[in-house]
Amino acid sequence: MPASEFLIAPDPDAPGLSTPVTGVDQTGAPVTLPVVTEKPVTLFLNRQEIVTSMTIGDWPAELAVGYFLNQNMLRADDEITGIDHDEELGVVIVRTARETDFEAKMKRKIRTSGCAEGTAYGDMMERFADIRLDPDARFHASWLIPLSKAINTAPSLYLSAGAIHGCVLCEGARPLVYMEDIGRHNAVDKIAGWMFLNKVAPQNKVFYTTGRLTTEMVIKTVQMQIPVLVSRSGFTAAAVELAREAGLTLIGRAKGKRFIALAGEDRIDFDQSDGGSGDEFRDAPSLQRARQGEAGR
Repeated sequence: MPASEFLIAPDPDAPGLSTPVTGVDQTGAPVTLPVVTEKPVTLFLNRQEIVTSMTIGDWPAELAVGYFLNQNMLRADDEITGIDHDEELGVVIVRTARETDFEAKMKRKIRTSGCAEGTAYGDMMERFADIRLDPDARFHASWLIPLSKAINTAPSLYLSAGAIHGCVLCEGARPLVYMEDIGRHNAVDKIAGWMFLNKVAPQNKVFYTTGRLTTEMVIKTVQMQIPVLVSRSGFTAAAVELAREAGLTLIGRAKGKRFIALAGEDRIDFDQSDGGSGDEFRDAPSLQRARQGEAGR
């Protein structure tokens, strides 16, 4: 699927997301390659400063709204009256009709780009047990090959620069919204914010991540009420336990036709044909990076 068929696709050439840096390779020869940016963005909810997040800097409104949703600071029925973004100051202010006050609860936090850093676990778990995912949602195993092909071959910062995570909102075999960031928590929050601001229903969606399946990924997917979470990476035991508790379909090690499901297997239709392995897409990102490196020498 061409990137033009995504509702939102990565734009690796967008100004400010990466910068060329010169160095040398293993032979001492000079090289220039794109390196992703990392900049602080401070998020305010009404008059209160909540967190400073290290991010590549795109989709700031969606990042802020998604973060507040996933931290249970925004409710599904909240009315957002305005979102202000000052790029020069690195500030995003989300304003709501409902008065909010988290002063007693919050301390000033800085979210780093570390993969496991930046989420207040207790805040996210406050309503976890009350969420009911759609029991009638289905996932067809035959969707994996077209999804993997579209996602792994779309132009992205992952392919051009690396050092980044991608998360994709999908419907059936079609990826809809592909967001990237240096921390996967940021990429998830951008999609959560985009869904809220565009009133996109989660019940028939699939969430795809390039990173490992951790408790944070499971909790945030459940918070978004998306019933299926897929990754080409592996699992943590705690994530599997939480997914089973929530009734989330958890699929990992998804490469070509191959995958492992450790929770919510009853949603899966095993409808793949016998022809071909689908492994031709497995190494698409690494092969493309290798070709780019050869072209640059």
